Amino acid sequence: MGWKAVSTVPPDLKKFIMVVAPHTSSWDVYMGFAFRSVLKLNYVKFIGKQELFKPPLGFLFRWAGGVPVDRFSKNNFVDQVVDMFNKNDSFAIALSPEGTRKKVERLRTGFYHIAQKAHVPIVMLALDFDHKEFRFAAPFFTTDDAEEDMKRIIHFFADVKGKIPALGINHLEVQKVKSVN
Repeated sequence: MGWKAVSTVPPDLKKFIMVVAPHTSSWDVYMGFAFRSVLKLNYVKFIGKQELFKPPLGFLFRWAGGVPVDRFSKNNFVDQVVDMFNKNDSFAIALSPEGTRKKVERLRTGFYHIAQKAHVPIVMLALDFDHKEFRFAAPFFTTDDAEEDMKRIIHFFADVKGKIPALGINHLEVQKVKSVN
């Protein structure tokens, strides 16, 4: 289909959160699965609500790399995922910082809090439909300056056009970045 990978995940990286954006279409998921297979990143999982993993189709979500979370647990989403990182020697998940395919006015911050609490790096992956590129950034650990970290993330995705550009995140401006603390 003419797509290419610009860089990839360092092969020795055992634990990380892959932040994938912009998420503007269902095509993102299909392209992500296809490229995950081509790049041999099948160990990268995705998170889904626990209800998806029940019969009769639950096995399909697990087979595709899904990991269930309980949305109604006394442990919040962040803590559940941090626990997964703590229980595994090797664990990687992919998340969309928008949390939806709709246009957003700010990024969700769960991925950021997971990275902080689990002490794992963030790997950013841009799905650039305009240039037909899967563009990876070098892994980085969160710092004590959450606002600067979020600026860094927004800057990485600023020129990336998703399948439906009007729903992308390139409209997010530095002054709109809200603290994640």
